[in-house]
Amino acid sequence: MTKPDTLYSHPHANLGRFAFDEHVVEVFPDMIQRSVPGYATIIAMTGVMAGRYAQSGSNVYDLGSSLGASTLSMARELTERDCKIIGVDNSAAMIERCRTYIADATTPIELRCESIQDTPLSNASVVVLNFTLQFIPATERASLINKIAAAMRPGGILILSEKIRFADQHLQELNTDLHHAFKRANGYSELEVAQKRSALEDVLVPETIAEHQQRLREAGFSRIDAWFQCFNFASLVAIK
Repeated sequence: MTKPDTLYSHPHANLGRFAFDEHVVEVFPDMIQRSVPGYATIIAMTGVMAGRYAQSGSNVYDLGSSLGASTLSMARELTERDCKIIGVDNSAAMIERCRTYIADATTPIELRCESIQDTPLSNASVVVLNFTLQFIPATERASLINKIAAAMRPGGILILSEKIRFADQHLQELNTDLHHAFKRANGYSELEVAQKRSALEDVLVPETIAEHQQRLREAGFSRIDAWFQCFNFASLVAIK
C-alpha cells in the first residue's frame, strides 16, 4: 500500500541530505506523482518508445530504476519481443520493493543493486535514464553517457528525463515558481516545499537542455530532441 508523502510536513531541526532510503521508498509513488509535472506521461511514453525501438535479441536498460515504473511500462510493450530488461539502482530498499512490483511481469526482468556508473552495459537497444543523471556528480556524467553510447546498437535510443535549469535568470525564477505552485496545488505546504528544496540542495544538480544536448552529441548520438517539457522538467530522446 502506497503511503502519502508527509516526510517534510513537520519542521526538521536537522534536515540532512535527501537519500533514497526506506522512508522515501514508503512514499515514493505519491512523492513523485505530486512533485514531477508530466511524470505519468513520461512513464507511459517511455514504454511506447521502447516498443518502437527495442531490437530483437538486445538488452533494454532502466538505469536508476527505483520502484520499476519505467521498467514495467517497457515490459508491457515488449511481451512479444525477444528482449531482456535490466533495472539498475544503488538503493537496496528500492530494489527490494521493486521485486514485489515486477513479480508478475511476463517479460524477463533482471534487477541489479549497484551503481549505474559501475554496472556493465552491452548489446543495448533502449536505455532509460528517468530522473537519474541529475543525482550523478557532474564530473561523472559525460563518462556515463559515453559508456551508454558505446554499449548501444546502431538505431538504439536513449530516453533522458531530468529536472532542468535555465541559463536566463528570469526564466529560471519563473519556472521554479511555477513548479512550486504545482506542488502546492498537489497538497504540499510551504514548509514541505522549502524543506524538500533544502534537502535536495547539492544532491540534485540540474543542467540546461543545451548542456545535455552537447554531451549527447559528443558521445556520438546523431538525432537528439526534447520531446517533452513542463516547467523545469524535460525529457529528451537521443538516437544512436
